[in-house]
Amino acid sequence: MSLEQHRLSNGLRIVTEHMPGLASASIGVWVSAGGRHERPQQNGIAHFLEHMAFKGTKRRSALQIAEAIEDVGGYINAYTSREVTAYYARVLENDVALGLDVIADILRNPTLDPGEIEVERGVILQEIGQALDTPDDVIFDWLQEQAYPDQPLGRTILGPSEQVSRFDREDLQSFISEHYGPGQMILAAAGAVDHDEIVRMAEDLFGDMTPKPSHEVLPARFLGGETRQVKALEQAHFALGFETGGYRAEDFYVAQIYASALGGGMSSRLFQEIRENRGLCYSIFAQIGAYADTGMMTIYAGTSGGQLPELATITIDEMKRAASDMSPAEVARARAQMKAGLLMGLESPSNRAERLARLMQIWDRIPPLSETIEKIDAVTTGDVRDLAQRMAEAAPAALALYGPVEAAPGLGDLQERRAA
Repeated sequence: MSLEQHRLSNGLRIVTEHMPGLASASIGVWVSAGGRHERPQQNGIAHFLEHMAFKGTKRRSALQIAEAIEDVGGYINAYTSREVTAYYARVLENDVALGLDVIADILRNPTLDPGEIEVERGVILQEIGQALDTPDDVIFDWLQEQAYPDQPLGRTILGPSEQVSRFDREDLQSFISEHYGPGQMILAAAGAVDHDEIVRMAEDLFGDMTPKPSHEVLPARFLGGETRQVKALEQAHFALGFETGGYRAEDFYVAQIYASALGGGMSSRLFQEIRENRGLCYSIFAQIGAYADTGMMTIYAGTSGGQLPELATITIDEMKRAASDMSPAEVARARAQMKAGLLMGLESPSNRAERLARLMQIWDRIPPLSETIEKIDAVTTGDVRDLAQRMAEAAPAALALYGPVEAAPGLGDLQERRAA
């Protein structure tokens, strides 16, 4: 592997990793312009803009954008998260220049045609409707809103329908002008790529961009709260969140290992006790989501309305028990799962390019893989037990319930059980 970095004079960062033996490459641009960068009246516009990037440029129609990549057997897509919007392609080695040219084109030359805006508005409204009809999807947005109320980090990425219905070309162009500067962009490529060629192409395609001031985001405040939406569904959906540190926190890897041991797989405590031993649910898991300055461990389960009270109380009991008897074997297993997931993911150029961009966004450098492995290996059973105790007793919490949840315990009830 050959990892190299470069920064253009206008601030655009470039990071590449050549992977010998591959015939394909993944290449993309990650922009620090996600849902968290929106003002209240802009909620949903970062995602709307991502859609519009594929609806035509000054050089290519929407069909020509798709054909340019698919004619050579490639793949192009994009996504919007709360802290970034990414535009990326997977192509064969000889088509890297084409892939980067198309990405640069959709980033720099979108026409934002009013007619296409109306067409895509309809698509996004359908996407919002689909999300609202998917209980085990929308409940995470509701949990996020309870954890970070009245904050950019607590708003949905898709935005509310009434707001999406009002966006126009001027709104989209204003968001581009404010956030899409070279200093907010990271070009990452992995696979069959040549670093010097990527830099040369980036200079041609992006070198004339004018720097923009960085947009200051509001610090996140995990406040917590509860929402309960009663509806006649087959399953009751339960999402419980606890504040953790951001991805720069000293105990970031401790939290990851704790969540894995608690509910990260079939051997985890929640899966074994709640599903295998008691048969209370089909699906249950715990996971960590991290941002620049905060994070949240989410526990999710789907069960029947009648079984939800027992499931919820056992979840709290298992969290409390982990603080006293989390075993070295469980911690070792979680460490192994975390390292294996990391290393297996690096076999994919798409995953590797994503990781490069993310690390560059977090640290403005690419920490050696050995450094990450050392941090994972350094986590002790004592570290995990200490964190487990803080999570069980003191971490601010949020709760979202959806479906036949009339009998479900509230957040106050669960807080009392935590304190007992």
